[in-house]
Order: sequence, then C-alpha cells, then structure tokens
Amino acid sequence: MAKKEYNFEEICRNITAKKFQPVYVLMGDEPFFMDRITDLLIDSVLEESERDFNQIIMYGADTDASAIINAARRFPMMSNYQLIVVREAQMVRDIELLTNYVKNPLASTVLVINYKYKNLDRRKSLAAAAEKTGVLFESKKVPDYKMPTFIISLMKQRAIDIDMKASQMLSDFLGNDLSRLNKELDKLAILLPEKGLKRITPEMIEQNIGISKEYNNFELIKALASKDILKANRIAQYFEKNPKNNPIQMTLPVLFNYFSNLLICYYTKDRSEAGLMAALGLRGNFQVKDYITGLRNYPAMKVFNLIGDIRTTDARSKGVENSSATDSDLLKELLFKILH
Repeated sequence: MAKKEYNFEEICRNITAKKFQPVYVLMGDEPFFMDRITDLLIDSVLEESERDFNQIIMYGADTDASAIINAARRFPMMSNYQLIVVREAQMVRDIELLTNYVKNPLASTVLVINYKYKNLDRRKSLAAAAEKTGVLFESKKVPDYKMPTFIISLMKQRAIDIDMKASQMLSDFLGNDLSRLNKELDKLAILLPEKGLKRITPEMIEQNIGISKEYNNFELIKALASKDILKANRIAQYFEKNPKNNPIQMTLPVLFNYFSNLLICYYTKDRSEAGLMAALGLRGNFQVKDYITGLRNYPAMKVFNLIGDIRTTDARSKGVENSSATDSDLLKELLFKILH
C-alpha cells in the first residue's frame, strides 16, 4: 500500500472539515506552515469550554518521550478528543521513543509534534510510523520565483483578490519570509473593506507598506529587459536615496533569478509564450513578456557572463575583495555592465 503524502492545503481542508488524524508530525525548515496547521488544530479540535481539561501544550526542552506518551494515553474528559501539542519537539532528546505510541495511537487523542528547522530521519522508525498512522508533513521554504503565485493563493484562502503586480511587489520586497508576509497581508486585509476596495492593488501596497509602485525591483527588471537605461538609472537613484527599503541584498536575488531564467529560455525549444511559461513554471503571462523582451535584447553569452557578474557583486557586497565601494556603487556598476 502506497504511503499517503499530504500537502498543506489538503491538511487544512481536512482539519476544517473536522477530519482529524491521531498524529501530526510537522517538520522542516519553514515554520510558517507548521504554525498555521497547529493554530488551525487548536481552533478546531476542541470547543473553548473543553480546553481546560483536554488541551495540553508541552515544550521539547522541558519534557521527554515518556511524559508525552503518558499524556497521550489519557482519555478526554467530557469531550470526544484531547489535544496535545509538543512545541520545539526537536529538543526532545529521546523523541524516537515515541514510536511505539505512534504505531498504535489513541483514537481520542490528537497529538501534534512540531519538529522545527530540521527533519526527522525518515529512515528511522518514528517518521515511518507517523506516515502510516497519521500525517507526516515536511514544511519547505517557498522558492523566491514561486512567491508571487503563492501570495495570490494565500489571499484566495482569505477570499481576497490581489493584483499580480501587487503580488510581485510584495514578493520582491519581502522575499520568502512568510511570517513577515503574513503580517503585511493581515494589515492589507483589514484595510481593504475600510477603503471600500475589492482587491489589493499596487497603489494600496505603495500607500500602506511603503513600496514605491514605480521604483521597485519589479520595475527594474522591466527596465533591464527592455534596456531602458534612463528608467533603470532612475530606479537605482531611488534605491540609493531609500536604502532601508531597497537593500542590494534584496535586488541581487531578483536579478539573478531573472537572468538565470533567461538562460533557460535559450535552451527551450518552444519559445512561444506558452512554451516559456511551461519551461519556467510561470502561471501568469505578465512575467513571461519580460523574458521574451530579454531574448531580443541579450545574447546568450552576455546572459551567461552577467550571471557571473551578479555573483561577483553579491560577494563584494558582503566584503569579499571590496574595501571601499558602497552598495549603491556596486549596483550602479552592475547595471552598467548589464545595459552596455
């Protein structure tokens, strides 16, 4: 029998529908998804009146496998379930000793193991047991290039529409820091009805988060793709005047991602809009237009060399073979190499 693989959306749907598993082992390097699943379980498994006697929060540094098992084997009081959440479970030294319980969990207990910033060894018995009797979920970082579409899907879960450019602006500004992103989205979700709007727009991002809709990494890529020297330099000057919101460490990954993808385009047989979208894993056709423009303006060898230049600039921004150039100087130098 094939082992069941659960994704984040499916786990959340089942919890919302009150279809609980007896064991949830949540592990990986992205705490956001683990926290969301855990919070949803805390909100869903028990009624508020049932929590005093049937909800236990434990911390890995202060407990061990024996204490967790003893708590899990209790029966609920005046409730169908008891909920046990073990936070920071990566600090439970003898965690593998939970295996015998996880192999035969109590149906009336929902045991949640938060194993953050690392993974259980799948070759060992605990992970295998969790995968068989409950949910074993690996929470992974969202790659930068997938962030715009992830933001859109996150807002759809809130029944809120967001402009694709606004999504890209948030992605460029916040990277894949999902906890910070979620706070900003919470702020926008509250402001939306107050302003009588139905969707989040670039103007709303500019007014409430402090990202310029004209001078940002999204617009910089458009300027570079079309070799608009004047606009690219204006954006660089804006970044120089507003370094706190536009650090070079945010810009370089965006440039690297664009030119790396552009190089992939050169090795793609089908260079139609649909073909390039498929090759790059893009969902919105607004992004692919910059690659089509870039193919016209940058030879393959130039792109290859620019990827090396971006890597060198990144190293110099961190002090490697650089004693005097500021981040602004480094960016202007890099943009000159790109545009000439």
